[in-house]
Amino acid sequence: MSKVALFGAAGVIGQSIATALRSKGVPYRVVGRNDASLHKAFGSDPLAEIMTWDTNSPASVQAAATGIDTIIYMVGVNYWQFDLHPVLMQKTLDGAIAAGVKNIILIGTVYPYGRSQGNPVREDHARAPHTYKGRMRKAQEDLLLQAHADGRIRATVLRLPDFYGPGVEASLLHLAACAAVNGGVADLVGPIDRPHEFVFVPDVGPVVARLIDTPNAFGKVWHLAGAGVTTQHELINEMERLTGKPMKLRVVGKTMLRLLGLFKPFMREMVEMHYLITDPLIMDDTALQRLLGPIRKTSYAEGVRQTLAAVPKTAFAQPAARDAIS
Repeated sequence: MSKVALFGAAGVIGQSIATALRSKGVPYRVVGRNDASLHKAFGSDPLAEIMTWDTNSPASVQAAATGIDTIIYMVGVNYWQFDLHPVLMQKTLDGAIAAGVKNIILIGTVYPYGRSQGNPVREDHARAPHTYKGRMRKAQEDLLLQAHADGRIRATVLRLPDFYGPGVEASLLHLAACAAVNGGVADLVGPIDRPHEFVFVPDVGPVVARLIDTPNAFGKVWHLAGAGVTTQHELINEMERLTGKPMKLRVVGKTMLRLLGLFKPFMREMVEMHYLITDPLIMDDTALQRLLGPIRKTSYAEGVRQTLAAVPKTAFAQPAARDAIS
């Protein structure tokens, strides 16, 4: 396997990929802005090389990429700073190309598609984002794919739906899982009975590890779908079944998000993406399965069980308002 660096490694997706690399005995570099977070997540792994970077310094970006064959890019930003996505991608591309990096894999989202024109959505669905966040994510992708088209680096995008799993705070289901374990009210963004899908975070790492050494993956966009179509309500029912006790639910819609947004920036920023709750976008990952072969997907029942098992039996706080891919 090529020498790999995880840019934006301290988030849950980065940790999932690191686990997959570790299971193969593959050394890897983790790159992030916070040294303490990196050491907390990877300091006990002898296979991990920890490096911080300053994205405002071209020399720092190039140093982070030096000696690397493949970058896995997961750099997150505050949810109200999506204008930084294309800026950071351009800086990373410049540094990576100068350092001689051969490949880059972007862990992406469904935001660039805008509203679904029919489910399930394949990779050839039009990218027609009607939101600011979607336009910024599309601009990020455009920079990457243009660099590939120009022959400056080999690039690909792996798009994910919403995700969940043990310790995943940036999830629609996180506060509900905390309430299921510790009591209290489960806060949800509704309506909660619409079709939806979630990818279980530990399932992502093995897929990315396989993409790294698959030459035909580059120059294209791929989907990794969840373990089927479900609803938030169905997953709440599963939490109740596992704990043996009913949950109190508090479901907020778009109007309430607007009101809450007067006091909480994260809630304000969720308003424009609320269409993904009311008008679901379900992904088709047939192409990825043709490329890689069978993909292991944890069932929702097992995923919910593992998620609840990881919830600390203490009071919980509102998660930090950051992009889910961080």
